[in-house]
Amino acid sequence: MLDDDDAPIHPLFADAPSTTAFKKLRKRIVRQTREAIEQYGMIERGARWLVCLSGGKDSYTLLAVLHELQWRGLLPVEILACNLDQGQPGFPATVLPEFLEKMGVPHRIEYQDTYSVVMDKVPQGRTYCALCSRLRRGNLYRIAREEGCSAVVLGHHRDDILETFFMNLFHGGRLATMPPKLVNEEGDLFVYRPLAFVAEEDCEKFSRDMNYPIIPCDLCGSQDGLQRQQVKQMLDGWEKNRPGRRQVMFRSLMNARPSHLLDTGLFDFAGLSLKAGGDSNLNDNIPDLRQHD
Repeated sequence: MLDDDDAPIHPLFADAPSTTAFKKLRKRIVRQTREAIEQYGMIERGARWLVCLSGGKDSYTLLAVLHELQWRGLLPVEILACNLDQGQPGFPATVLPEFLEKMGVPHRIEYQDTYSVVMDKVPQGRTYCALCSRLRRGNLYRIAREEGCSAVVLGHHRDDILETFFMNLFHGGRLATMPPKLVNEEGDLFVYRPLAFVAEEDCEKFSRDMNYPIIPCDLCGSQDGLQRQQVKQMLDGWEKNRPGRRQVMFRSLMNARPSHLLDTGLFDFAGLSLKAGGDSNLNDNIPDLRQHD
């Protein structure tokens, strides 16, 4: 458990509200982040993390919470914040450097005009997200290597992970999402998502209460009808009709049963055999869904 300390402990929390509601919110986010870090084995003592900062609510929340854990001695790693300025027209390039300087956060600002590449390569009417994300990730991996970091740390939260699952289900034909921890294709960097257990709503409340200088992503926001927006609207509807549904669905991602799916690469269905007494183990633990009179 965290120490019961109500005083701000880092410049990132200098303007933290003193309300009971905010204190509970802050402690919940810190607790959930710590749980994800410990449960998925993210800590390498003495490591250096490249914490990616877009200027959105999620990355501000990530930066603040990681610094609080570091301050409390619960995260024995070095943190380097990084913003990749992708050359979007009108991007307020001074906001993040000024914020990070004011907060005393070690950082690197990198300029790479991936915006022009995306606009040139993506046909009209298609979404920008896939190419934009791929170019951004490649640059972040390069920066992490240059800075001697072992991990690239991203601000994806619980709802991002859940939405990605449904995107893959509806449009990709696979059961997959963004894991809290993975190794990149080259095998030389970890990718961490410490906010994996944190709700988007909590990130929004936290950043708003802290009055962080939010920078919207106008590139993605300029497109209508994105598949992810449709999935988000669907989940919003389910949550409205049955509060708590999002968390139940998220828990299911942590409770997979390969023997109750259809992937022969995950479970040896062909090797199933009957027990000596004649009962098949195929039906073990399968609930009876038949309707009764």
